[in-house]
Amino acid sequence: MQLPLPAFLATPAARGAFGWLLLRLTLAGLIAAHGWARLIAGGVVPFGGWLESQGFPFGFAIAASITGIEIVGPLLLVARRFVAPLCLVYMAIYAMGIVLVHAKAGWFVVGLGRNGSEYSVLLIVGLLCVALQHVRSRGEA
Repeated sequence: MQLPLPAFLATPAARGAFGWLLLRLTLAGLIAAHGWARLIAGGVVPFGGWLESQGFPFGFAIAASITGIEIVGPLLLVARRFVAPLCLVYMAIYAMGIVLVHAKAGWFVVGLGRNGSEYSVLLIVGLLCVALQHVRSRGEA
C-alpha cells in the first residue's frame, strides 16, 4: 500500500528512527503523567502507607522515590540520557505493580475487567523495546 509520506519519512531508516522517537516520547509522557498525577493529587503519602501495609519497610521513601523517578526520568528519556537504565527501572516498577495490584484484578483494564494487567504489560514491552534500541554492545561506539 502506497501512502503519501512527508519527505523526512522517505526512507525505511527515517521511518524507523521516527517510530522509535515517537515511542520513546509517548512512554515519557505516560510515565510523567503517572508521577505528576500522584504528586498533585496528594497520593504519595497514601501510596507509602499502602506499601507499608503490604510489608515494605520505608513505604513513604519508596513511594516518594517512585514518584520522583516518574517525574524526573521522563525528562531524561526525552533528552536521550540514561535511556536503557531508566527503562529497566520503570520495567521493575510496573512489574511489581502487576504482582502487587493488577494481576489480582485479571487481564483487562476496562471492558471485561477493571484495573487489570494489560496496560502495565504494554508499558513494559514498550520500555523493553526502547531500552534495546539504546543499549550499546561491546565494541560499539
